[in-house]
Amino acid sequence: MTFGLLGPLTVAVDSEPQALPRAAVLRGLLGALLLAEGERLPVGRLLELVWAEQAERIGRGAVHTGMSRLRTWLGGFGDEAVVLESDAQGYRLLTGPDAVDLGRFRRLAADGRPAAAIALRRGPVLAGLERMNREDPLLTSVEGAVRATVLALAGDALATGTPDAARAAAPAVTALAEDHPFDEPVHAAMLELLAADGRSAEALRRFQSLRRRLSEELGIEPGEQVQTVFLALLAHDREGARSTPGHPRVPSQLPRDLPDFTGRDEQVRLVLDAMAAGRVPVIAGMGGIGKTALAVHTAHRAAADYPDGRLYADLRGVDETPADPARVLAAFLRALGADPREIPASLNERSALYRTLLAGRRTLVLLDNAADEQQIGPLLPGTPAGPADPARQSPAGHPAGHGETRHPTGHADARPAVLVTSRTPLTALPGTRLIDLHELDAPHARTMLSRILGDHRVAAEPVAAAQIVELCGGMPLAVRIAGARLAARPRWTLARLAHLLRDERRRLDELAAGNLAVRAGFAVGYARLSEPTRRTFRLLGLLDAPDFAPWAAAAMADIPLELAEQQLEELIDAQLLQETGTEPHLRYRFHDLVRLYAREHAEAADEPGARTAALARAFGAWLRLAEQAADQVPGPCFAPIHGPAPRHPLPSAVTARLLDDPMAWFDAEQPALNASARQAAALRMVPLAWDLAACQEKYCDVRGLYDDWRTTHRTVLQACRAAGDDLGTAVLTRGLIEVTTWTTPGDGADTTDDLADGTQTMVALADRARRLQGLFEQVGEERGASDALVLAAWGLVAQGREPEALDAAHRALELATAHDHPGGQARAHQIIAIAHNETDLDRTIEHLTETLRLARLIGNTRFEATAIQFLGAAHARAGQAERGGELLTRSLAMARSLDDRYVEAFSLLYLATLYAATGDDRARDTAEAALAIARRFDLGHHLAQALGILGGLDLAAGHHASAIAHLEESVLVWRARGWRSFLAEALRALGRAYQAAGLPDSAARVLAEARELGDTQPSGH
Repeated sequence: MTFGLLGPLTVAVDSEPQALPRAAVLRGLLGALLLAEGERLPVGRLLELVWAEQAERIGRGAVHTGMSRLRTWLGGFGDEAVVLESDAQGYRLLTGPDAVDLGRFRRLAADGRPAAAIALRRGPVLAGLERMNREDPLLTSVEGAVRATVLALAGDALATGTPDAARAAAPAVTALAEDHPFDEPVHAAMLELLAADGRSAEALRRFQSLRRRLSEELGIEPGEQVQTVFLALLAHDREGARSTPGHPRVPSQLPRDLPDFTGRDEQVRLVLDAMAAGRVPVIAGMGGIGKTALAVHTAHRAAADYPDGRLYADLRGVDETPADPARVLAAFLRALGADPREIPASLNERSALYRTLLAGRRTLVLLDNAADEQQIGPLLPGTPAGPADPARQSPAGHPAGHGETRHPTGHADARPAVLVTSRTPLTALPGTRLIDLHELDAPHARTMLSRILGDHRVAAEPVAAAQIVELCGGMPLAVRIAGARLAARPRWTLARLAHLLRDERRRLDELAAGNLAVRAGFAVGYARLSEPTRRTFRLLGLLDAPDFAPWAAAAMADIPLELAEQQLEELIDAQLLQETGTEPHLRYRFHDLVRLYAREHAEAADEPGARTAALARAFGAWLRLAEQAADQVPGPCFAPIHGPAPRHPLPSAVTARLLDDPMAWFDAEQPALNASARQAAALRMVPLAWDLAACQEKYCDVRGLYDDWRTTHRTVLQACRAAGDDLGTAVLTRGLIEVTTWTTPGDGADTTDDLADGTQTMVALADRARRLQGLFEQVGEERGASDALVLAAWGLVAQGREPEALDAAHRALELATAHDHPGGQARAHQIIAIAHNETDLDRTIEHLTETLRLARLIGNTRFEATAIQFLGAAHARAGQAERGGELLTRSLAMARSLDDRYVEAFSLLYLATLYAATGDDRARDTAEAALAIARRFDLGHHLAQALGILGGLDLAAGHHASAIAHLEESVLVWRARGWRSFLAEALRALGRAYQAAGLPDSAARVLAEARELGDTQPSGH
């Protein structure tokens, strides 16, 4: 088999083209796997690649289903070299050597044969796969590699200086230009080749076509590169225009612009707008964030507007001591033509002369690294720059040149302008416009790395490049240093540097090259802090939490909340901390590299015991609040079991304010709680770790955060087992059983932890629950044993073992009653009702009524909605359709008010079943709504049931193909889940669909399997 992705997706066997899969999803998955070139793609990444903007509405189960179908399709060709592998980390496609055109392309390009490589290109990468996310780095990196090779081909052709070489290269460059109508460097190369081939008339036509397209679609003119190249080539003047002899000398002190500057288009526009309006732009941000680079680049962009000179001063001075403004003024005055012997001695007189010399001159003054307002006050001109002449403005806000923004040139009057950079906002200056600078996003940081190293080198290792950018935290200085190190070491792979940067203890050491060092940029801010704030900074850097609230800082430093807030503001002013959120819910976060810098200082300045105590206080404060908040969250009715970990108390007024809305508190703190639980586990603070994890279960259940729930529990459970913490092991095992049973994608048991052995989900549930019962009995926790017995009863009911299930449920009820566990009583009554669902609906309704009473007694509105839902379904099955519909509608409203997708989906399913039975037209829309939720949140039971309902509706409507598709997938999921009665019903429905479609052999096969399973009806969950 061979595959083509440098153009429309193609598959061939022995050079014979093959039809692609009919399903667009399968074509997208195949394209994504080929793009990865044998590297493994996680399920979440595949969702983003193939489903793009729809990814949030599509569940992970869709990927597993699609991959199963793709594996079957590929297997039909019988090529043993083509293997679709899968494991817990994701999927990858292995192919034979030279089987994919992209691999051949990369080898030819690396061998210096760009013409042969480009001959493989048939159009845009994976052209025609409309649903694919074309902004994903995996795809853009390939496009970038193709683009770089085409431009290399053009460069080689132009370097030869012969028309034949230009003529040979022009078709490939022209084809790329037509596919990328706004890529001006490619168009510039095309124009050069056409001119070199003597086709000036065609070059003129293509230039005019590009100009018209840019004007009509973007409202801009072609960029300087295209215009300069075109005009210079036509005029045979590659040197460009020279300065006019006799032009008066003007100061031009700007540092060199960075050729790899990227990613700040919006900030460039803001700075230019502020200067044009006569304001003083102040570019503020932490060290290394690119303030100077932005200011210098923008100053060069605006240089033509200031023909009377460009002044520059670095106000940081020697040894980080702020420069003396009097000395800066002396240098400025000499640059402006003042006789050095006549420069006044006093600061005030120098400032007055400076303002006099600047009056009436269009001069730009760049004041870099200003310390404070007092330092730059004397350096400000007497009059600000005036507003731009509207008649001379170009359309603003549109891309120009290399993706930047055009701006007006020329002004009505002659006044100087000032541009300032500083670590502090300097908002006390009159007429300022603050431009707060933050990290580069990943695509722009990757572009910067490409411009330093070259597109080819980065495109050859897209995964390692992405890792470097991530480890640099989007900080321009860090990316620049990483690029400089690699540029100086052409034999290094990007993967080698990425490996070095992954070591947190060495990362700041690795991010140093020549006179550039990330660490030095942070040292300036740290030196300005008071000693108490330095201590708080160091301790906060120990946290893995992505962000934190002021109360967490107070706990960490063991200081009053008011003092913590003052110190956080000091850290903000020093650009060592960043604010997120808004009042009254302000939160704070470190840049990753600043956090490492803080940890370095903590390890050097603070004793190990002090560091451990600080973390324990912070974790204890989170735990104290989390367990109180969890008590007010209406989640699963498990017994609340806590451990002996110390809690760190907060003032009662602070606690009451924070927990006024428990769900809102969890919304803000859940990422920090997850990180803290995992960090505590890594530090062997095991009781803190498992209690922090367990306190999140109800919140995660209501919000549908099942991945977070599973991931954190698995991590901390390993620590519990390693430490021999039996209580923590039991509690987290209980939570893991719950989340993996009901929310794991329906492709088999959860194989990523040792709770599962690959057996069917509901079969595995009974076995897991029995082991869990033993764990709780071992630690003497009878309420936990009751919870385990209820879980076992669910697994037994699913297998059709109702007598055993009833025995387990009644023992659970006895334990819960004896040990004051009303939630356990409610769950026991619920499963008893389910076990009677086939034989005695009156007893089912009786036990569900008691379930509802207990749910209301304990104030658990989530379980109350569940009880109402089951009660409604029971009434509907008993022939009381009106009463059933009323209860189900009420449970649906309650679920939506709680934003609980799990209960909402089940209410929709039961309503859809009722509508289908009564011929209500709302059945299909209701079932499809449930299906959408099930796919998005990987709810296997809901998914299978919704598919079954839709299949039945399709069959009744005579849509046989659609019915078979829905029912086959339903059978697949039920088979993995191992719920016998539901599987039997799905098989019978599929058999009827096969019969209706004229497929008697298939019908006989599935109906025979249904008979083997037993003629039972589903019980529901």
